[in-house]
Amino acid sequence: MNSVLETGPDEGFASLRRPGRPRKERYELGRSLRERAHRSDTAFWTPPRDRAAVLQQLTDAHEGRVSWLVPVRIGRMVASPYAFLRGSANVMADDFAALPRTGINPVICGDAHLGNFGFYASPERELVFDLNDFDEAHPGAWEWDLRRLVVSVHVAGRQNGFRESACADAVRHCVREYREQIGHLAEQPLLARSFDQLDVDRLRQAATGAGFKDSIERAARRARRRTSDRALPRFTEQRDGTARLVSEPPLITRLEDGDRDRLEEALDGYLNTLPPHWARILAGYRIVDIAHKVVGVGSVGLRAYVALCEGSSPDDVLFLQIKQARRSVIARHLHGDAAWHRHQGQRVVEYQQALQTVSDPLLGWATVGERQYYVRQFRDMKGAIVVEDMSAGALSDYAGICGYLLAKSHARTSGASMIAGYAGSSDKLDEALSRFARTYADQVERDHATLVAAVRSGLLPAETA
Repeated sequence: MNSVLETGPDEGFASLRRPGRPRKERYELGRSLRERAHRSDTAFWTPPRDRAAVLQQLTDAHEGRVSWLVPVRIGRMVASPYAFLRGSANVMADDFAALPRTGINPVICGDAHLGNFGFYASPERELVFDLNDFDEAHPGAWEWDLRRLVVSVHVAGRQNGFRESACADAVRHCVREYREQIGHLAEQPLLARSFDQLDVDRLRQAATGAGFKDSIERAARRARRRTSDRALPRFTEQRDGTARLVSEPPLITRLEDGDRDRLEEALDGYLNTLPPHWARILAGYRIVDIAHKVVGVGSVGLRAYVALCEGSSPDDVLFLQIKQARRSVIARHLHGDAAWHRHQGQRVVEYQQALQTVSDPLLGWATVGERQYYVRQFRDMKGAIVVEDMSAGALSDYAGICGYLLAKSHARTSGASMIAGYAGSSDKLDEALSRFARTYADQVERDHATLVAAVRSGLLPAETA
């Protein structure tokens, strides 16, 4: 079984026989890249004349999705500019690819907005907080991740009714934390960077306001309750003495004839992608039921299933999520139509493991016909900190935490010393990206308004669910 990290072209995964550049030399190389992509130039956003129509970009993103779920996706995106941002990673990728960049390409999240950080369980069942969405993960420009993150901060601040100055302060805090953390990690041994993680205690310490500390505690409590055994009464019902997943159209629906057999066969193949220890454990479970379940905003319309599995007793249950994986929106901007990754589910899994300090031990991948999937636990203490009711101070704290975590993830793969050299120790990058976040937030609002107008005119269907 070959790894995408072994076969992909990312320069960060090198042979031990090929010596790397000394850290100081890599730092100076990063500094020199300021001549290629001036830090002050990161402030500017002007829509190019040949910018693709946003409705066409959204339509392109719907190709290959379950057609009757597309109105649900549109309905979720029209809810607010922030919701639109969450569902339009392809639009930002197209826009950012046209901007100047340094050429430093670690593995990036590809969809780094505030909503894609959250709680989940470590293999030791400890609650950690980190990046938690990797559908678009791919080697790419580190700036694209940071740009998307800061825009989400500014858009979220506007949605909460904050003044522009408060939004800008939150963005600057985000970039400063990213810049300082990438600089700190660049000085650490390569192996040491892989052990840095943020647990609940450290997260609580990073919060300066009592209100935000309370929000963290509430979110952590909710996450700890999100386990398979607690999900059993919510997502299942008894039929003839056997648990079955409930049907709640359009969000949870029964499978068509033959789909369950194909998915069960794919899950057997999934076991072969797991480490032997975990494969042996899962082999002790049997599949009780499988249903299609809609998830997220950007993922709506992709095929996503939940499998209910039972172990040694009816209360020994495990929920697995089987989620369709398609080519990252980043990919074509790095290598055109050429395929770097043989299996998109494998790409998601291995880049998730590269970017997270600890990951779900049941991560694996599967194939159903011509479609590729990744598999993970459905209820493993996942949870999010809600940004919609944050104060301005809390948003600034949270933006800083996300900037810190994004730097940690980038430093785990490659380029930390060069990024640190480019970013420097002054606030020049902070100020430039603060200006960019404000002007691109305007673009997000314009694009959202275009989508709203298309729905109101009947050009595009929308359904609330």
